[in-house]
Amino acid sequence: MQMIDHGTLAADARESCLIIEDSDFDREKLTRVMQLTKETMKIEVASTLRSARRALAKGRPTMILLDNNLPDGLGADFALELSQDPELRAVPIIMVSDWPSPFMWEKAASAGVAYVLSKSEFDVRYVRSVLHAQNRQRIN
Repeated sequence: MQMIDHGTLAADARESCLIIEDSDFDREKLTRVMQLTKETMKIEVASTLRSARRALAKGRPTMILLDNNLPDGLGADFALELSQDPELRAVPIIMVSDWPSPFMWEKAASAGVAYVLSKSEFDVRYVRSVLHAQNRQRIN
């Protein structure tokens, strides 16, 4: 697990994003998009589901960017797991995968994933949409 900003999710009141991606190149790309979207957002990265679980044990992030094919499992299965957790089910997830399949879409929909995107189509508008929806929920 690589920390982009110092501190833990629980210790910092700023908005935070957990990026779960095993490719160094793709982690860097996703991190750049997040920094363009909101410079003050704390970003933590995990390269496996195991390290993601450790990060989530420290505190609840504002959002999660999740790859599907990871060394220790499928992101879609992990999204389903998170949807069953009372503390984490409200955390919006954007799945960003090389090859989104119909099977992955179905699991993601069952888990309440906000968006399922190919890595080439992921950009700031999807992050802004999720953050905007969260802000509306806080107001209501």
